[in-house]
Amino acid sequence: MAIVAVNIVPLGVGPSVSKYVAAAENAIKDRPGIKRELGPMFTTLEGDLDEVLQAIREMQEAVFETGVARVVTTIKIDDRRDVAATMEAKIASVNSKLESIE
Repeated sequence: MAIVAVNIVPLGVGPSVSKYVAAAENAIKDRPGIKRELGPMFTTLEGDLDEVLQAIREMQEAVFETGVARVVTTIKIDDRRDVAATMEAKIASVNSKLESIE
């Protein structure tokens, strides 16, 4: 299972991009098999890598469908094969270490 951070930025639209983020999120919000978490700078997706990459393509197309002519998409992939990694497990691992430091 892959955990993928994606950031899709439309160019030439001014300082606010929330309506474009919403278009991208709406494109995949009900997609089965992919867990989605919206963050302040990236959306994190969890699922089969091929399915996640297809979802990202759909997100990018949704932004283009708003009328923008150019987008920059950044993708960061954590594809772990030795254990079943999840978003929650990664956060829990860090939190457990924070608690032991305090």
